[in-house]
Amino acid sequence: MSSQFTWKQARQLRAKRQLLCDASQGASAVGIVRHLFALQSQEWPSAQLAIHARSHHLTQADVIHARETERSFVLTWSLRGTLHLVAAEDVRLQLELCGPPAIRGTRGRYKQLGLTEDLRERALEEIEDILGRDGALNRAQLARALEARGIPVAGQAIHHLVRFAALRGLTCLGAEVDGNLTYALLDDWLPAGAGMLPVEEPLREFAWRFLAAYGPATQADFKRWSGLGVAQVKAAWEAISPVCVPLMLPEGEALLLERHLDRLEAAPAEPTVRLLPRYDNYLLGYQSRAFMVADDFAKRVHPGGGLIRTCLSVDGEAKANWKLEKRPTGIRIVLSPFEPLEPSLLPHLEAEVESLGRFLNTKAELRVESD
Repeated sequence: MSSQFTWKQARQLRAKRQLLCDASQGASAVGIVRHLFALQSQEWPSAQLAIHARSHHLTQADVIHARETERSFVLTWSLRGTLHLVAAEDVRLQLELCGPPAIRGTRGRYKQLGLTEDLRERALEEIEDILGRDGALNRAQLARALEARGIPVAGQAIHHLVRFAALRGLTCLGAEVDGNLTYALLDDWLPAGAGMLPVEEPLREFAWRFLAAYGPATQADFKRWSGLGVAQVKAAWEAISPVCVPLMLPEGEALLLERHLDRLEAAPAEPTVRLLPRYDNYLLGYQSRAFMVADDFAKRVHPGGGLIRTCLSVDGEAKANWKLEKRPTGIRIVLSPFEPLEPSLLPHLEAEVESLGRFLNTKAELRVESD
């Protein structure tokens, strides 16, 4: 028999699993990425801010060092064929399962661009040879080298070719040079000994890692998050069910790892306030956002067209949008509340803004807009 949960209880559990609570604030950058299994990174600056929201002792320099020097996590296309940060030891597992459906889902676009299967395979060979010879290159440099070898790169062709190469496990995003991300061979970029961990049941592992970071969640949530095919999703969900407990959420039955059932505790005395960037995992990991934002304000989070806006999260509930303004003396965080905020939140907001300033190594101030 399933236990009935409210959205408030679901928010409490989900925010904790997403490391958006004070108890998680000592996590390292790679620890955060490893726990989340994949951190949405279609905007690299936003991905850095997502790590800040989950560990206030880190700096932006720490995050860049972990990716570019330690290379403990990798920036590449994986879940749903979109850019994510992935722990080095998890990359191969994700690409093995997520690469094929993402490539199949792009066949129509390949056809529109004239990127036939033979041409894509030839491009893989050329990319491997170019990057193996010249080392990491930015997109413009790689495009020129491919064009010189007869590979079409005009318009969106170069984007889809480098994405295809990444989904096939050949390349990943390398260091940022002069403001431009480069492309590198994945085998060259990964640290020594960072091969895929042995996994006996890949689909079960996928579902376990999802629920460890997103539970309680539904099968529909898992499908949307992973981008796997219907049969794969069903098999993964069936494989993980024996170690889960079913819960009834307002939107239907969800699963929670049994080991996390005792994590539902009384709400903390002090509110947990977080500035979530655009496309944060918490905002993207579920099919519905009804649990985190009232219907009247849903468009403030997701206005349409695939855009996911910045949000102020208070105990896992979206309460405002925010923007970062650069100023001569530092930055200013401008908050646009959906409704008037409780005055008692102000010191917590100021502390969050101050923490963001430390992360970015600059002075930060807060301004709250009023209607």
